[in-house]
Amino acid sequence: MQNTIFITGASSGFGKETALLFQRSGWNVVATMRSPEKETDLAELPNLLVVPLDVTDQASINQAVSEATERFGKIDVLINNAGYGLIGVFESATAKQIQNQYDVNVFGLMMVTKAVLPVMRKQRQGVIINISSFGGVTAGQFSSLYNSSKFAVEGFSEALSHELAPLGIAVKIIEPGSVSTNFRSGMEMIQNSIPDYDAGLSLLMSRYVTRTAHLAKASAADVANVIYEAATDGTLRLRYVVGDDAAFYIDLKQKNSEQDFLRLMRE
Repeated sequence: MQNTIFITGASSGFGKETALLFQRSGWNVVATMRSPEKETDLAELPNLLVVPLDVTDQASINQAVSEATERFGKIDVLINNAGYGLIGVFESATAKQIQNQYDVNVFGLMMVTKAVLPVMRKQRQGVIINISSFGGVTAGQFSSLYNSSKFAVEGFSEALSHELAPLGIAVKIIEPGSVSTNFRSGMEMIQNSIPDYDAGLSLLMSRYVTRTAHLAKASAADVANVIYEAATDGTLRLRYVVGDDAAFYIDLKQKNSEQDFLRLMRE
């Protein structure tokens, strides 16, 4: 039987590139998204099933997993890709914004994983790949909600990898850097009304861009290729860093003392 991959957030960016790569490689692909009626490219491809899935809706998750197994009989790889970034002053964030960031990036990822696990346990094999970020290892100014959600993904994934290894199920984490996808243009900015933060906010993007301007950035296709590697390499490797800028920030944290790292991030 052909292998089957189940992808959340497959309408654009990493998710769509990954769906296309696996389909070209002969896999059965379940490409899930909130508005499948808007997707035309993927729906025309053989061995590719486009189904609706909202990671914040349990009934939607259950239905998508059911459709996937009815069509292809199994799920070999799960890619938890759906997510977005909430950026800005924490003090100015609304309770709804805080809840939404975690509902999508953390709780939604967990509930999709929980829905797929009975299928993988029955098979006694599978790979779960969670899309994190270098921002799941290092935290930056005005990214407290996004960073903390990705820190949660990292901790959940690492602990779950130990839990599932005896059952033949591997858990992997992808940590991309800055990539030109709809994710960046679709970031939600917190509206700030507290003047004390204005000076820092005005320098936010320029500081980040300048620090890594000399480094090569990964493309969405590069990320998809690393996801394919993680899905097929048959190893127990947990983390996969994508992009020189991601490696820069992760190395900055891991190769410096905490005091030096904090100084470098704040100066």
